[in-house]
Amino acid sequence: MKVTARILLFLIVFFSGQLLSAQSVSEKITSEVVMGSNGALENAFDGDLETFYAASQNSGGWVGLDLGEQHVIEKIAYCPRRNYASRLVLGIFEGANTPDFGDAVPLLMIKEVPEQNKLTEQTVQCTKGFRYIRFVSPSEGRCNIAEIELYGFKGEGTDGAFYQLTNLPTISIHTANAADIVSKEYYLKGIVTIISENGKEVFADSLEIKGRGNASWDFPKKPYRMKLFNKASLLGLPAKEKNWTLISNYGDKTLMRNLLAFDLSKRLQLDYTPAGKPVDVILNGEYKGTYQLCDQIEVAKNRVNIEKMKPEDVSFPELSGGYLLEIDGYAQQEISWFRSSRSYTPVTIKYPKDDEIVPEQKTYITDYFNAMENALFSPDYRDETLGYSRYIDKESFIRHFLIGELSGNTDTYWSTYIYKKRNDSLLRFGPVWDFDIAFENDFRTFPINNNPNWIYASSGSSAGGARSLVNRLLSDSSLYEQLRSVYALYRSQGILQDSSLLAVVDQYAEDMHESQQLNFIRWDILNRNVHMNPRAYGSYAGEVNNVKEYIRKRLEWMDKKLDYTPPVISSATLPVLSDILVRVSENKIQITSLVQPQQVLVKDILGRTIVSQTASDNTIITIEKGIYLILLTGSSGASPVIKCVVP
Repeated sequence: MKVTARILLFLIVFFSGQLLSAQSVSEKITSEVVMGSNGALENAFDGDLETFYAASQNSGGWVGLDLGEQHVIEKIAYCPRRNYASRLVLGIFEGANTPDFGDAVPLLMIKEVPEQNKLTEQTVQCTKGFRYIRFVSPSEGRCNIAEIELYGFKGEGTDGAFYQLTNLPTISIHTANAADIVSKEYYLKGIVTIISENGKEVFADSLEIKGRGNASWDFPKKPYRMKLFNKASLLGLPAKEKNWTLISNYGDKTLMRNLLAFDLSKRLQLDYTPAGKPVDVILNGEYKGTYQLCDQIEVAKNRVNIEKMKPEDVSFPELSGGYLLEIDGYAQQEISWFRSSRSYTPVTIKYPKDDEIVPEQKTYITDYFNAMENALFSPDYRDETLGYSRYIDKESFIRHFLIGELSGNTDTYWSTYIYKKRNDSLLRFGPVWDFDIAFENDFRTFPINNNPNWIYASSGSSAGGARSLVNRLLSDSSLYEQLRSVYALYRSQGILQDSSLLAVVDQYAEDMHESQQLNFIRWDILNRNVHMNPRAYGSYAGEVNNVKEYIRKRLEWMDKKLDYTPPVISSATLPVLSDILVRVSENKIQITSLVQPQQVLVKDILGRTIVSQTASDNTIITIEKGIYLILLTGSSGASPVIKCVVP
């Protein structure tokens, strides 16, 4: 009886499964309701490979079907117009449940030239059901499609899987009425869908979107600024905010220079480094290329994390901050800006925002910047009490400076962010931003490493008197020595090491392998100079190799410029002493377990001898915080070289 019951249960499950499968067997889907931009739309669905649909406009043309109810599309077959097969490459099939395709998501991209006079079939990796299906022409393609066939089954489907163009996250944006984004001033409303984790993760929200950038806005590949309806942490990036940017990287054919600079910023431990990830972007069904989803530079938690101001903050301590400024070569195009009284440096007030700042706040931060300049250019500028030390955070300046020079960024002091916290007298440098012409990508400075001078001082762009400010700071020998020490610190710790820096380049190149191929089909520029390119290397691998060669040579250049050599202490040929203990505490090195007095030698990371004395058991050496190498020698032998970090 038990066996019979089991067999009966098996049969029920088996035949139920068969019935379920039968209901979802893929079949050709037809519809009499044809949709599209204009022209003989029905030709794309008439079963005749000789007839075709071609849109009247070069870009933006599309053709599709209203299926009457939702269908899960499992396969799409397509055939190009005879002699126009190449025009289908980068074309995208979309599915939607609103007739304006405002909620559309990609179902499939045509990545290779299809055969002529033949239907090419491709499986669709999307489990959601859609009522409206369309093919959107690639740019300049005019559709030119002879036939489209859809296969699937009726149903709402599930959100289990969506289609990603490549291994990178796919960002698909649809504006109201498919309006093109032609302004940096006015937002368009729309919907954004972000597909990641191999199609398993989907984020969707309403948004407003507009153009952004200065020189980059004039490129064919446009950058954008998005404002979500709801705050969100996109793709797991740290900030949960509404404002995000899509950086186009048109003039940067590696598509990674900004990300490499952000990596330097993290290594050198600036308080805040913008977060960013490479992504594929679709706008109104048209593939736009490889972009970088990135933070908007703004005052916010996990961004520039300073106190927020209110219009009524017109007395101290509230009036003292926070403020976000930008030394800005384009400041005159902005609403809230000033020119410093001493060096005539143009400065944009980024926060408080244009529509929130009040006269008292603008006057305060303008006067404060001017007071900093007056102290910097005064005869007593090196004095810790009377000089610029009252106003400028040296640590952030040094790290910001090193990032600019290591990357060879000619725009470091054309666009420089500076911020001020409340109840804090110091102006702090950062975050870093805009590195598309860094890493050997500017014909004005090529080849950078043949120049014996700092980039900022000789060939770099300077907003107003920004160069004179940096010159004055570096003329302070104590600050310059601190600069050398900071560089040596990160070099000696292996943080600024060519192998680790080049590994980051290789990883991004691997991550973007498929995406960059599509990008340079869309933007055929690998064999010509665009923007500030000094050379065209003819391939993506060539562009990446240029950056890697630059990094190798730049580290050598920086070592020579800052007189850095890895400190070496010879332990001679004496027998090795054992059991010696070195303990560190705040500003102290303690040497124990010495049987007899030893000569102790302590060197810093610049190779300078800091201590040379005789030590006995439990000797305590008072010393500034830093990284040191210690060697003990005596008549009976020498210790191994001991590396320690003093807090």
